[in-house]
Amino acid sequence: MPRAIYTKDHNAIAERLKKARIEAGFGQVEVAKKLGRTQSYLSKIESGQRRFDVLQLKEFAKLYRKPLDFFVK
Repeated sequence: MPRAIYTKDHNAIAERLKKARIEAGFGQVEVAKKLGRTQSYLSKIESGQRRFDVLQLKEFAKLYRKPLDFFVK
């Protein structure tokens, strides 16, 4: 069984995170600062190289003004 980080669903959510950030008009550095993280942390999430949990997804949804189901549809 593949690790969850490499699944099709994980990659789809990561792509939607990037899309939502761009639609919100934010750069990676700006979002990272708002979340108290580094730009490389955000880059790894958006590229599918780093796992994230539902609480982190909730933070992104709030920041990007998107409902949670935008990311998991």
